[in-house]
Amino acid sequence: MDIRIYYEDTDAAGVVYHASYLKFFERARTEYFRERGLGVAELADAGFVFPVIRMEIDFKAPALHDELVSIITRPERVGGSSFTVRQQAVRQSDGRLLVEAQVSLACIGPQRKARRIPQEIRRVLEEGAVQEA
Repeated sequence: MDIRIYYEDTDAAGVVYHASYLKFFERARTEYFRERGLGVAELADAGFVFPVIRMEIDFKAPALHDELVSIITRPERVGGSSFTVRQQAVRQSDGRLLVEAQVSLACIGPQRKARRIPQEIRRVLEEGAVQEA
């Protein structure tokens, strides 16, 4: 997913505020599933929600106002009721890695209890992990 950095994404020093990356990564995960025919809203309506349960994030270089940045999402691990993706923010002009995160998500149902990842989602995640390996 490609994004442009807007003034609202930056801090007083003119660089992307660290918490903005959380929004960028959330949008990119949603788009990752949408591009593969899985709408997050439809999954929630069917009783499957995927909250973030862990995130490790490394800030390597700053992004600045008006730059174009690509957010790359790659599945890494799929368990019974959780999965992990690696996400990267890469500056388009020079290909520099700006931020990298490992994000773990759980699959929960309406009562906020863990449930098995549906087969259609498991297939998408496993195919993505294999393609990137």
